[in-house]
Amino acid sequence: MDTSELEPSKLGTKEHWDNVYEEELENFSENGDEGEIWFGKKAMNEMVKWANQHAPPHPDMSVLEVGSGNGALLFALAEGRREACYPAHRLLGIDYSEGAVQLAQSVAHSRNLTAITFRVCDFLHEDPPLLADDQKANQNGAWDLILDKGTYDAIALMEKDENGRIPAEGYPMRIAKLLNPGGHFLITSCNFTELELQSKFITEETGLQYHSRIEHPTISFGGSIGSACSSAAFTKFA
Repeated sequence: MDTSELEPSKLGTKEHWDNVYEEELENFSENGDEGEIWFGKKAMNEMVKWANQHAPPHPDMSVLEVGSGNGALLFALAEGRREACYPAHRLLGIDYSEGAVQLAQSVAHSRNLTAITFRVCDFLHEDPPLLADDQKANQNGAWDLILDKGTYDAIALMEKDENGRIPAEGYPMRIAKLLNPGGHFLITSCNFTELELQSKFITEETGLQYHSRIEHPTISFGGSIGSACSSAAFTKFA
């Protein structure tokens, strides 16, 4: 599916996500409910499993999640088995909803994972902040692993900008710019198939190449077989 074929939706608006996280913040404050895990816990754990296998943690590793929501994926990376734990102080989650960041920070405090950084950032228009102990001069090539769990989907449902451009079309180059040569980008989507993701992210401009995929359970409906979501991983030419 081409991004131009998707109809804009409330899921592509900041107002919608601000409302979602305002409610989830209230729920967490009242009863400790950490909020929804987008695509479910199994899909999230498969992303963690992929990262452990193909981009295992090391002390200086930098990990960025774009659209981190309640922080569940980064918490899962930091709370794995001892040999598979990613250093919390090298994890950054960004979201354009201030409520999402407040929720993630609150959950981090309750889990004693305050070393993970969560910041408000509009990824399409702003560079994420550098990690506190990062010696790089800027964001170009700053990240060894970048993760996306549903964020590209939401961006693909945004209205065109004032110049008539589709916001999602600029997303692959934003990823490529921030990714360290030899680094990995792992994305899970419910709007795009693996082949469609490849067509979006593997271009001469991005310099990204296909790395691998995550096998998700298949379902059969109306004579067709498919998965509820798809995950593809890319690496940047060194």
